[in-house]
Amino acid sequence: MKIFAHTKWDAVPVLAAVAHLAFNTYLIVGFEGRPLWLSAVLGLFYAVSISWNINSISHNFIHTPYFKPRWMNYGFSLLESVTIGFSQSYYHWVHMRHHSGNSDRPSPAGDTVDLLSIYKYGKNGEPENVLSYTFLSFFRDDIGEIHRAIASNRPFVAKWGRFELVAFVTLAILALIYDWRAAFFFVPFYYLGNCLSSLNGYYEHLNGDPDEPIAWGVSSHKSFYNWLWFGNGYHAEHHYRPKTHWTKLRDLHEHIKSEQVAAGTHVISTCHALGFMARENRHGETSNAG
Repeated sequence: MKIFAHTKWDAVPVLAAVAHLAFNTYLIVGFEGRPLWLSAVLGLFYAVSISWNINSISHNFIHTPYFKPRWMNYGFSLLESVTIGFSQSYYHWVHMRHHSGNSDRPSPAGDTVDLLSIYKYGKNGEPENVLSYTFLSFFRDDIGEIHRAIASNRPFVAKWGRFELVAFVTLAILALIYDWRAAFFFVPFYYLGNCLSSLNGYYEHLNGDPDEPIAWGVSSHKSFYNWLWFGNGYHAEHHYRPKTHWTKLRDLHEHIKSEQVAAGTHVISTCHALGFMARENRHGETSNAG
């Protein structure tokens, strides 16, 4: 029986997801035997790992599900949900809306197709300030609305998404029972991890062109970043051809590179999470600071 739907290389992000869950478990189980400063350092790693997983393992799984058998994909979706701390099925729906709008600007009515658009809460057609986008995005999702939207077309997936949420909450309760001090200690790092994911998403689109498909996203072609984040740096390429497998994004870039240059596709010299340090973004933020 064929297990992987696309390539055996998908075993790498799958094993990375399992390792991530094991790391999360160690944070709680080993808390009592560690000095507080070490738990704080590990907490920072935990925060980064949330953004890393969301934007690499979880993200690629949405577009190119790793497994051939459907039940294995549902199982992996559950594993991801309890690891990153929210329903993978719900995230799938939100992310598909993201690709429908591609960080679109608000309509005359003030709405955006993309619920994650950096323009949704901006003013005068400009992107929202990076700080408010980073720290407020976590509170903007309407879980009830997301559930109803999924249930209208795919009732089983909506129920599975709710089950994923229940599974995560159940594990959180078990963590509280095992060591409530450890559970509460890592809550701020959980929030920080989601903020880092929003920060990452902000610079994946700042200075992109919502009206030009080949320039919808912003890319970073740094080798180590793309190795560690499973091709996430090729974000303009990904938005242009979202069904391209993460192992093929570099090839896609080479194929369309001249078209990207002609269209003015924005490329930064840092990873997306450090986009505020990229010299290519300095002018893009000047008028929107504050």
